[in-house]
Amino acid sequence: MARNPLLPSNPYDRAIARFWAKFAEDKGPVIWRMFISTGEEQEKAIKDSLEMLRTVEEEALGDKRFFSGDRIGIVDIAFGAIAHWLGVTEDIVGVKLLDANSFPRLHAWTISFKEEPVIRENLPDRDKIFANLKRRREMLLASP
Repeated sequence: MARNPLLPSNPYDRAIARFWAKFAEDKGPVIWRMFISTGEEQEKAIKDSLEMLRTVEEEALGDKRFFSGDRIGIVDIAFGAIAHWLGVTEDIVGVKLLDANSFPRLHAWTISFKEEPVIRENLPDRDKIFANLKRRREMLLASP
C-alpha cells in the first residue's frame, strides 16, 4: 500500500475525489478569464469565479482540513493553484475573490495547504510569479 496515497482506498470516496478533480479542471479556468478580461466580461468571470469557489467550499471541502480529510490528496493538488496563484492574480487585477470572511474554510485550507512541507518547499517565488503574470496580462490586454 502506498505511503501517501493521492486517492482514497474506498471506491466511493475515490469516485468522489475524481469528480472534484475533474470539477477543478473544468471550472478552474473561469479565474483565468477574470485575469485576462475587463469590463462586463470580467464582471461575469468574477461572478462565475465566486460561484465556483462557493461550490468548492460548501460541497467539496466541507469542514475538513484537506479535501480528503487529514492528508493532502488528488483534489488538493487539483485545487492547488487557488492556494498560491489566486492571491497573485487578485493583486494584479485588483479584485479580492477568496476573502476570509466570505470563504472561511477555503481560506483556512489555502493556509494549511501552503504550510505542508512538501508544498511549501516547492512553491515558486511569489514576486517572480507576480512580475511574470503582470507582464503577461498587459500583453494579453494590449493585443486585439
